[in-house]
Amino acid sequence: MSVVLGIDGGGTRTRASILAGEQVLAYAEGGSIKRLRVGAEAAEQNLRALLTEAFRQAGSVRVEAASVGVASATMPGVPEWITAVFRDFSIHCSEVVGDEVIALDAAFRGGPGILQIAGTGSNTIGRAPDGGRECAGGWSSRLGDEGSGYWIGVHALRRALHAYDREQPTRILERVGEIWETPNLEELVNLGDSTPGPDFAALAPVVNELAEAGDAVAVGVLKQAAADLVEFVLLVREKLRRKHQIGGEVPVAWTGGVVAKMPMVREAFFAGLKAAAPLMPVGTEEVVAIEGAIWRAQRLAAQINAQEAAVR
Repeated sequence: MSVVLGIDGGGTRTRASILAGEQVLAYAEGGSIKRLRVGAEAAEQNLRALLTEAFRQAGSVRVEAASVGVASATMPGVPEWITAVFRDFSIHCSEVVGDEVIALDAAFRGGPGILQIAGTGSNTIGRAPDGGRECAGGWSSRLGDEGSGYWIGVHALRRALHAYDREQPTRILERVGEIWETPNLEELVNLGDSTPGPDFAALAPVVNELAEAGDAVAVGVLKQAAADLVEFVLLVREKLRRKHQIGGEVPVAWTGGVVAKMPMVREAFFAGLKAAAPLMPVGTEEVVAIEGAIWRAQRLAAQINAQEAAVR
């Protein structure tokens, strides 16, 4: 029975789980390990603290294989520092992949499908039956990530400022001013335009609350977020069909708080896909990304065991 470690390094928090077969020995949560978000020093501190807690729960076990999914996994130095930390915890067989990879495998276990990620950031990734992958979006918070929590926060403020110019009613500026503790519009704009700036993704729940209360500007932002997510799924679907000669439909899954926690976005997302592709299967439950990391770690452990058996 292989003991494995799976880690989901999201933009806001990181989850880790140690399993022996199907038995969960440990589950821990901690801060982000995304260097671009929290910095190299904080990312390493968060990873070490997370592993310390996971091993405290699991007791004296030897992890045979580990898989970690983290944003910006392909950036120079990211796999190396994570692997080095793993070695300090006696984990010598591991892989570092993108967070979209573990989420895709959580949904489809290596099979074909399209996954829409919409959390702090956004990304759409599809896999064909031949293993080929196609993507859309996910071009960072500054350059893309349409439909994400960050995008919702930024664009709610932009549209609210336009509404202010037109003397149209919205409570977005008022509520953001309360959260940011800015006494006037000038200070709000200065803080919003500062570097590195506030956490715009943290504003998404407030925008959702205002939309549910009928704020027209907030409603428009969430409707646009859903439309963008639908467009990305359809774009990846078109790429899979054109480049990989897929004749039928592939299933669609989703993960992230924007769809999971915002009914207005979720309903518009489902309705948009239904209208454009009535036969396309769309999952109704959120994908749990860490399950993909665990599946990949178990697969990695099985490969190691098979290689060792062949040598013997």
